[in-house]
Amino acid sequence: MTGTVKITMIDYGGSNLRSVQKAFEAVGVEVVVTNDTAEVRRAGRLVLPGVGAFQAGMNGLRARGLDEAIIEAVSTGVPLLGICLGMQLLFDMSEEMGAHPGLGLLPGRVLRFAGSAKGPGKPALKVPHMGWNQIEHAEAQPLLAGVPSGSFAYFVHSYYCAPADSEDVDYVIATADYGGRFAAIAGRDHIMGIQFHPEKSQSVGLRILENFARLGAW
Repeated sequence: MTGTVKITMIDYGGSNLRSVQKAFEAVGVEVVVTNDTAEVRRAGRLVLPGVGAFQAGMNGLRARGLDEAIIEAVSTGVPLLGICLGMQLLFDMSEEMGAHPGLGLLPGRVLRFAGSAKGPGKPALKVPHMGWNQIEHAEAQPLLAGVPSGSFAYFVHSYYCAPADSEDVDYVIATADYGGRFAAIAGRDHIMGIQFHPEKSQSVGLRILENFARLGAW
């Protein structure tokens, strides 16, 4: 990468911030980690990472006023990338341990893998979905530049995002298959989310992080 690129990573009391920060820094991106709402509002690019329960994540955002700050920043066109739980928080609601509202930046719900059998004679799905899986994408996407369809990424999750159907917008950018296809990457315009862990996905994950940091600047 050439030139200085900076992203603002949102700290709402979740985990895995340092590992994601190190992954960005590995591709030459400066990272500011903050829970300051003013910094979030004036950020040039935002990253919402996280692992854990949906409700706890939303509670962490609301307790710090970060939910409103994120929505305000995104409304001005600031690019936002949600990672793992951060992707799920972008959606309208989650059914994890009840029904809980999310940020509402992407339409749809977060659902649990059923753990049902894949087919006759096949074993039941293990939940969580954990390990390497292929991500498939049909069209050229700036976030996936240099990442061939069929590349492997590393997943750890029990819930998946189900974007709402729309006649005008296809919110699914890439899919993976685990007892059926689900959204591995979803988004629209400058709002994007990835379900897998880029910091654990080796060169594929690093390229996606680099692509996000450089959107519109290549």
